[in-house]
Amino acid sequence: MREVLQVRFGEIHLKGLNRPYFMRMLVERIKAAVKEINGHVWLSDSRVYVSDMTDMEECIRRVTKVFGVHSVCRAIEMDKSDFTAICAQAAELLKDYRGTFKVDARRSDKRYPMDSPTINIEMGGYLLDHLPELTVDVHHPALTLSVEIRDMAYLYTHPIMAVGGMPVGTNGRATLLLSGGIDSPVAGWMIAKRGVTVSAVHFYSFPYTSERAREKVLDLARILSESLCGIRVHVVPFTDIQMQIHEKCHEDYTTIIMRRYMMRIANAIAKKEKSNGLITGESIGQVASQTMQALACTDAVVDMPVYRPLIGFDKQEIIEIAQKIGTMETSSLPYEDCCTVFTPRHPATRPKMEIILDGESKLDSEALIQAALDGTEVFDL
Repeated sequence: MREVLQVRFGEIHLKGLNRPYFMRMLVERIKAAVKEINGHVWLSDSRVYVSDMTDMEECIRRVTKVFGVHSVCRAIEMDKSDFTAICAQAAELLKDYRGTFKVDARRSDKRYPMDSPTINIEMGGYLLDHLPELTVDVHHPALTLSVEIRDMAYLYTHPIMAVGGMPVGTNGRATLLLSGGIDSPVAGWMIAKRGVTVSAVHFYSFPYTSERAREKVLDLARILSESLCGIRVHVVPFTDIQMQIHEKCHEDYTTIIMRRYMMRIANAIAKKEKSNGLITGESIGQVASQTMQALACTDAVVDMPVYRPLIGFDKQEIIEIAQKIGTMETSSLPYEDCCTVFTPRHPATRPKMEIILDGESKLDSEALIQAALDGTEVFDL
């Protein structure tokens, strides 16, 4: 008998003949998550198990962040041949509990001499005989004791919900435009949840943005990296481009032109990363550069899809996800990012392409973009 972590998956069940591939990827992601705490991971009968970890609570925390994991259970694993011993262990598990309960049995091993309803009845009766403080309520119990008969017998009481989704690496690659704000980390997390491997691009404008602002973004990337199975961050110097735009372009159009240069640079980096698309945290109408007309202008300069998972979200909905995934506190630190530098007083919300192109014609775009790419620092987190 020993304590193990039983790991369940959800969507992977629907993958038909491709399921083994997704299962292998999920097992590899869980192995990576628990490597530092010496967890032993194996797959058996549609469940993943982790044992021998040095810290069970830390193991639960790590595994519940792995995309593809639906829930986990802290379970007692024991030999299934002695049903009385299983019942005795169930009584030990509930000895300090007072209130209503029910037994929920699942018999995966169809050769087992008792079917699921019989296990429910027999174990429930044993518990009532040995723990008189308990009462049965099969419809609305305060506690459900689950027993699974597989290669071994497993007992547990409190499933812990995980992030769900698909294992990272099963659905291509994409590059995230990562600012220091609330939205973009959430956008990257949501796309990664669908199995996409995510890298990131961050633009900084020293000395108008500080070293602390850059470190804030790297801290956000570190938080994301637990679920994203690591993340590569490209930190791009953007000061020269912003200065040129501020000096030579129409004031009301500086934000939209700045965004177009960001997209061009991110597009170039994404190609080097072999990404299939870009990710941004934009939401329609949230700020002046996020009107439908403005978004069309920024998309016009790239030659790959732009994924915007937050496009229809309001700010409160985004904040709730940021709190859930642990990025909200860091995103709220009061360090500026380059998007707040040289902000126009009256930014264009319905930009005209001829004014944009006129402004950009005054810039040496090729040289500015190449200089930014040459000065890019890369961090593998």
